Amino acid sequence: MTIIIFILGTIVGSFLNVFIYRIPRKEGLTFPSFHCSKCFKPLKWYELIPILSFFIQGGKCRYCKERVTLQYPFVEILNGFTYLTLYNYFGVGLQFVFYAIIIDILIIISLIDYNFRIIPSKLNILLLISTFIYKLFQFLLYDISPYFLNSIIGLIASSGIFLLLLIISKGGVGGGDIKLMGVLGFILGAELSFLNIFLSFFIGAIASILLIMLKIKRRKDSIPFAPFISIAFMITILWGRDIIYWYFTTLF
Repeated sequence: MTIIIFILGTIVGSFLNVFIYRIPRKEGLTFPSFHCSKCFKPLKWYELIPILSFFIQGGKCRYCKERVTLQYPFVEILNGFTYLTLYNYFGVGLQFVFYAIIIDILIIISLIDYNFRIIPSKLNILLLISTFIYKLFQFLLYDISPYFLNSIIGLIASSGIFLLLLIISKGGVGGGDIKLMGVLGFILGAELSFLNIFLSFFIGAIASILLIMLKIKRRKDSIPFAPFISIAFMITILWGRDIIYWYFTTLF
């Protein structure tokens, strides 16, 4: 079963690459068909096998011989292991499907933000709609109405904190980041939202220091924040309550 889940993740990851490439360029998601981004030659099915096609073809297009970015196999492998991690934690069920969709969207957002420094509003809206549908199913199946208020508090608190940071920093935080944190706060609820915010800044600070030390970035360079938010969210949904429990038992 684990092999099937991993393969499923890589196949979905292949489609994520299409969204990552086409959404910021405002191209259609279904037309034109899969093609080389350099010579625009349509690709055959055997040139689209996740991970394998990239290495079999030596990381180059078969037609124009231009190098294919490592982003393609990276996203496919990343999504494969993401699905495996979610499966090992949640098993197969509603939670697995929901968080797989959310993480998929976050991967798209992270790579677009990394490449273009934007977070398309349509992706934040898609996150919100997916979350609302999931919580509606939870309400119908388990009647968890008290938790809905907690989700609203998480949304307001997360977006409010980032809005405050936007005002204080005079533009250091983007509007897309505010919307993204608000939606993730709606997913996580109040307690886990604060942990998600803390982890986002903690991971972001460590990554920024490393990038500067390795001279990949300079102090004045802007660094996209969505990837750090996404990593923090993944950690929070899997181990957030354990981290909070460890913190309070250690401190008190």
